[in-house]
Amino acid sequence: MSETSPADKPLDARVREVIESVRPYIQADGGDIELVAIEGDVVKVKLRGACASCPMSQMTLKAGVERHMRERVPEIRTVESVG
Repeated sequence: MSETSPADKPLDARVREVIESVRPYIQADGGDIELVAIEGDVVKVKLRGACASCPMSQMTLKAGVERHMRERVPEIRTVESVG
């Protein structure tokens, strides 16, 4: 029986796993994150709750979510917040 490597999973499944892994940290600060779309090498997310209006949300998105996403899903170049 062979083990499945994380890279063998579909792209959307790997992106969703990363979103789910960072969600508890975002929720701890009164916010939430929702996957909106994957367009090529760009992941689009919606920040909710306290994160929607927080001036630090872009730093959290880039320094936290995007960095973690790029480490675990190297095909992804950037994570963007929408609406």
